Amino acid sequence: MEATQQQVSLGETIILTENLNKTYKLGTENVEVLKNINLTIKQGEFVSIMGPSGSGKSTLLYLLGGLDNPTSGSVKIAGKELSVMKDKEKSIMRRRDVGFVFQFYNLIPNLDVEDNIMLPILLDGKKIKDYRKKLDDILDVVGLTDRRKYTPRELSGGQQQRVAIARALINEPEVILADEPIGNLDSKTGQEVMELLKRINLENGKTIVQVTHSSDAASYGQRIIYVKDGKVVEE
Repeated sequence: MEATQQQVSLGETIILTENLNKTYKLGTENVEVLKNINLTIKQGEFVSIMGPSGSGKSTLLYLLGGLDNPTSGSVKIAGKELSVMKDKEKSIMRRRDVGFVFQFYNLIPNLDVEDNIMLPILLDGKKIKDYRKKLDDILDVVGLTDRRKYTPRELSGGQQQRVAIARALINEPEVILADEPIGNLDSKTGQEVMELLKRINLENGKTIVQVTHSSDAASYGQRIIYVKDGKVVEE
């Protein structure tokens, strides 16, 4: 596919971590999940984070998105330090500045495709009618215009993940964080989803950070960061 051969021009630093650490307490034992992670990710980059199970890669993604708090160190998104934000500010940041795509889609079963996509707009207190044109455009991008009134149970796994990607895009975030985005899909469908994410990166200039254990999925990134035992071991 031609899009995978192109390069997007990179902008300023949009994600910055400094000496990022995360420790969990299990009984009387402290378990270090992340150890002194220092990352710089530019606007418009597509970055893949790889590592074995238990390496800390998903924890890192949750810290980048403000879904979890570091034990020490800092995370900055577009120059904003997450640790000094109040919970309400973090919620607004997650709705407006960051889009999330998870392995298991996290769609609302009794809502149709349109309503699932528009959920972040509702939660943000915005007017649905102001986003109708945007919704049409996104449905076209993810190839679901003819499925807009279907519920998740009427869709394939790949189509459900496309709905999740559309939902992540509706608020026009700067960053999309994807946790094993094709981990629940067969290889052909997974390739189609990865091609879609690559196209969104190239044509819309979105910064994408994905966590994956798949070398095929990782190869869609411009840069691969390897994490092992809570440390960045190679780029």
